[in-house]
Amino acid sequence: MIGTERINGYKKEQLASGFYSNLEFFQNEKTKFDKEWSTLDFISEKKNLEGYKSAPSKVRMVISSKKLKIYGNINDSDIDYIKGIKYCKWSYSNKCFVLPNYGNNIDKIRAYFGSRLSELTQQELHEQKIIQEKRINKQSLQIPDYVPPLIAKFKKWLTHRRYSDATISSYTDGVKVFLSYCYPKLPDEIDNRDMVKFVNDYIIANNYSFSYQNQIINGSKVFFREIIASELDVDKFDRPRVEHKLPNVLSKTEVKVLLSSLSNQKHRTMLSLIYACGLRRSELIALRPGDIDSKRHLLAIRNSKGNRDRMIPISDNVIEMLRDYYKHYRPKVWLFEGQTPGQKYSEQSLQSVLRQAITKSKINKRVTLHWLRHSYATHLLESGVDLRFIQELLGHRSSKTTEIYTHVSSRSLSNIPSPFDSL
Repeated sequence: MIGTERINGYKKEQLASGFYSNLEFFQNEKTKFDKEWSTLDFISEKKNLEGYKSAPSKVRMVISSKKLKIYGNINDSDIDYIKGIKYCKWSYSNKCFVLPNYGNNIDKIRAYFGSRLSELTQQELHEQKIIQEKRINKQSLQIPDYVPPLIAKFKKWLTHRRYSDATISSYTDGVKVFLSYCYPKLPDEIDNRDMVKFVNDYIIANNYSFSYQNQIINGSKVFFREIIASELDVDKFDRPRVEHKLPNVLSKTEVKVLLSSLSNQKHRTMLSLIYACGLRRSELIALRPGDIDSKRHLLAIRNSKGNRDRMIPISDNVIEMLRDYYKHYRPKVWLFEGQTPGQKYSEQSLQSVLRQAITKSKINKRVTLHWLRHSYATHLLESGVDLRFIQELLGHRSSKTTEIYTHVSSRSLSNIPSPFDSL
């Protein structure tokens, strides 16, 4: 009989009743769980939607001479606004909106997106891609376990010798890459042939710059001489042949247009001071209110490149500009501070200020902050200032560095007659 058959000592009817009771229990639990899960899922989704509304996505605008490209995960209202601008179209290949760069299209995009917007020129985008490719190449080199302790020791030695933060960073990064490239060779086994191979197969193959090659060689010389104390002949580490590039210079008219394009007083004062005193970017950011001696018409530059101090004359116009700025902003520690009082203005923000000025002034050149320093020196030379004084004002250790401005000075070049005129 079915009711009396046994399986492992249990009657089939007992197993069946137990199965159905367990099945009923699990069905009840599942229904209960589904209700709780759907409630939690709804709450979670609601929070996500609220977060999306309160924190809209960032948008990037890439600027070229003819086009504006808008990238980002923009919402429907953003799309409606962008599509309302004349001649707007969607690029399927680039996955972005494309607008013509004319009229007040840039101002419209800036006003609409506000703080959500970040800007890049087409050249800066290209440079970022190159930097990213370099980072990927560097990351492909596996760093052996013995390298980080050596780099830490090297950094400690450089700090003790009062090398600048920028030099410490470039030297340690360069040596780390070189040691990782030479693995499995240990540092005390590396010879000059390894450096030659590294330059050919890594630096030149990846199209790295002259300066990057110089930094690695300079850092390696110090590292192997002071940290490893190996018998490696570091003096035979050959640097690349020197590049003879001319400094880029703006005309006085271009400088005036560039500076007057900025409506923000702090932004205009920063760029004006770089040009008026021929400052490096790091020197401007490191200025303190006490460095201005208005009675003697002097500006003190302290702990500049090479740990050197210098004094720069400033005119009444510059002093008046700085007074107006100080009355309005009242900086606490540094002459130019960011949004947080007492903190230095960041280099990235200063670069952004220059980008805004270039866009507004419509100067179709790849202008950098250092161009203003080059323009200062060149304009002084064209005004008849002696080259020796310009060297002191710029803080150059060697007069050869300053002499390069004679190659771009219109005053010097215009005095050279063309043989064509005597035909």
